[in-house]
Amino acid sequence: MSARSFLFVPGDQPEKLAKARARGADAVIVDLEDAVVPERRDAALAITTDWMSTVDGPGSDIWVRVSSAADGARQLAAFGTPSLAGVVVPKIRSAAELHPLGETGVALAVFIETASAVLECASIAAADGVARLVMGEADLGADLGLDPGGHSPGWLPIRTHVVVASAAAGLDPPLGPVDPDYRDLEALRAGTGSLRDLGFGGRCCIHPAQVDVVNDVFTPSTEDIGVASRLVAAYDAAVTSGTGVIVAEDGSMVDEAYVRTARRTLDLARRAGLLDA
Repeated sequence: MSARSFLFVPGDQPEKLAKARARGADAVIVDLEDAVVPERRDAALAITTDWMSTVDGPGSDIWVRVSSAADGARQLAAFGTPSLAGVVVPKIRSAAELHPLGETGVALAVFIETASAVLECASIAAADGVARLVMGEADLGADLGLDPGGHSPGWLPIRTHVVVASAAAGLDPPLGPVDPDYRDLEALRAGTGSLRDLGFGGRCCIHPAQVDVVNDVFTPSTEDIGVASRLVAAYDAAVTSGTGVIVAEDGSMVDEAYVRTARRTLDLARRAGLLDA
């Protein structure tokens, strides 16, 4: 579930679906919502269903963004679950709207993209089936009158609120919003680094060119992995000998609270295939 990169693919474009799982993203989101005009959504559902029936072999995990929470259960029944990692739910306003999908047992990634969802973020994160929250800043920016490019300082408390709600509910760190300018990869790297430093664990992409940058930013460096490995090993050895505090390589005193961050780094490294599971 702790994917770093989620690549959106329109559900009504079979030629893009055919290539989607080989683009390097940890997961793809087959979109039945914003990327598909309303009159094409039934066709997109049929195309997606046909494509999913042929999926085989290694590649990105498959998520589907349903057209709405209300219509999600019907669409889920159409394409089934054998190849499905989860369902992405757009534009909800409260946890109650998730109930029909929560009963299906399928993992849910929920977009926080309405003002009401921001206020209800904690209850949404704790709802049955929810596995991850996702920042949707285009629609949310329209609600709030904020720059959807994420540059306004008004985004900081909202993003932090989503990170805190995710942690309080025991979810994986949330996914950051898309960057619509897929050509400026340096700006993407800088913005993605800022999201990582705020506590996000991955980001949505709208173009394959963005995937490698997002994966790189959310992958620990060799140096970070080495420091974390030594810290965890030293701390675990100290605990075994009856000591709960150690002195780290930089001379600082370290207890379990600091070691938890090191363990998270090692978990990220394992998910990226840089350490044995």
